[in-house]
Amino acid sequence: MSSKRQGPPKHQNKFAWKPNAGRKINENELGGKFRPLSEITGVCQKCKDQIDWKRKYGKYKPITEPAKCQKCGKRAVKQAYHSICRGCSKELGQCAKCRCHVSQTVGRDIAEIENEQKELEEAINNARERDRRTLLRAMNKGNGGAGPSVPKIADRSREGDIFPATSVDEYAKEARDDDDAYDEDDVSDDDILCV
Repeated sequence: MSSKRQGPPKHQNKFAWKPNAGRKINENELGGKFRPLSEITGVCQKCKDQIDWKRKYGKYKPITEPAKCQKCGKRAVKQAYHSICRGCSKELGQCAKCRCHVSQTVGRDIAEIENEQKELEEAINNARERDRRTLLRAMNKGNGGAGPSVPKIADRSREGDIFPATSVDEYAKEARDDDDAYDEDDVSDDDILCV
């Protein structure tokens, strides 16, 4: 008979565990900033959650070359932990990982993504130069390009547009000089309002 401790843990974690916390990740490696992991597609929700857990806790091992499909035998399985290819999965209505019958799978097909890319490229090619550059700028901004264009503090190109003076002290001095020039004798009885 073993005496196991029951109830919550003795000491709660202060922060979530992070895999590879002390290791610097190369941005060009798979899973880095420039080569992110592919989207999980063709699986049921339960299998997607399992693969997400593996990615979150550093247990995910991406495949280096396509694996054989268990149904058709072709080397067409391009995602890790999948046992059948996308075509067989779609044709048979099965999850690509656990091979259970599913009415709807998670993620989009590559065909849908390729169609969207073709439509976007066609729209860019048929657009005016101004619109084309605007679309390309918006796409680059979404892909981690340059952030929003905020004028720098050191940018003095618009100096004098809002305030005629170059510094706040000079602006305050000019305002005081204007108040001294204001003569109270010029105020008439019509200008004073009685309440």
